[in-house]
Amino acid sequence: MEYWDLYGDMATRLFLALLTGTILGLNRWLHHKSAGMRTHSLVAIGSATSVMSLGSLGAIDPQALSHVLQGLITGLGFLGAGVIIRERSTQRIHGLTTAASIWSCALIAAAFGAGQLVLGSLALLAIVVTLMLGGPLEQIVRKLTGIKRTSELTTDPEE
Repeated sequence: MEYWDLYGDMATRLFLALLTGTILGLNRWLHHKSAGMRTHSLVAIGSATSVMSLGSLGAIDPQALSHVLQGLITGLGFLGAGVIIRERSTQRIHGLTTAASIWSCALIAAAFGAGQLVLGSLALLAIVVTLMLGGPLEQIVRKLTGIKRTSELTTDPEE
């Protein structure tokens, strides 16, 4: 494999991971959430790097890739838990979307790291659409139905 083929491919995968983190983190930052562009980008680059490092060992063993992905998913659960906050006074939960965004960001970047560029791109597009349209769609449905969603932990309706 030529120099550019090897390092150009690596750079492309890392750039796409960085782009994923930047886009998803920017969305969270614009919504004044605790995990923004830097957090998402670092998670994405780290995920892509961990998957790409398997390739440097030769052919990627599916079991080895599975172990790396299991570690990512578990570790990111702890990171995501750090952005989830429960208000004591109202028992409302905040940060679930940001935690899910961090988790998704890492797995999209892992797909890029594994060379699954189309899968990663489609997943990024789907998540951006969800983040951009999900809130307004929930508000429209809430207005049409008159139903106020309640938290699983409390009977107090969301305001």
